[in-house]
Amino acid sequence: MKDEQTSKDRFFMRAGVLADEMIAAHGKDFAMGVLVLAARWVAEGKSFTVPSDETKAH
Repeated sequence: MKDEQTSKDRFFMRAGVLADEMIAAHGKDFAMGVLVLAARWVAEGKSFTVPSDETKAH
């Protein structure tokens, strides 16, 4: 379980760093919008790396 928690902590830290970068570049509203959209895509099972046309074909 310790390895899993360590992995989760690393991902959370990476998400935080990315959020900080988005805030610095484009502001809080943009960062929140991106993170909310990402959460929605996760909930809907959409891919972040496969274009939407290809996901429909599979």
